[in-house]
Amino acid sequence: MKNSEIIGLSKEELVAKIAEERENLVKLKFAHTISAIENPTRITKVRKDIARLNTELTKLNAQSATETK
Repeated sequence: MKNSEIIGLSKEELVAKIAEERENLVKLKFAHTISAIENPTRITKVRKDIARLNTELTKLNAQSATETK
């Protein structure tokens, strides 16, 4: 995912996307353990996408926390 796509997501969409990507990561790791997947860099890309999603979720949570003060 591109950062511009991630920034446009709401909190609920971010949480859902993180869960989806984590499930995808588990499946990729399992497939790679059983037999080598064609492009193992996909695992790295999914991990980085999860990190980007978590970063944006943290930003939104911090932003909403400062708004409530």
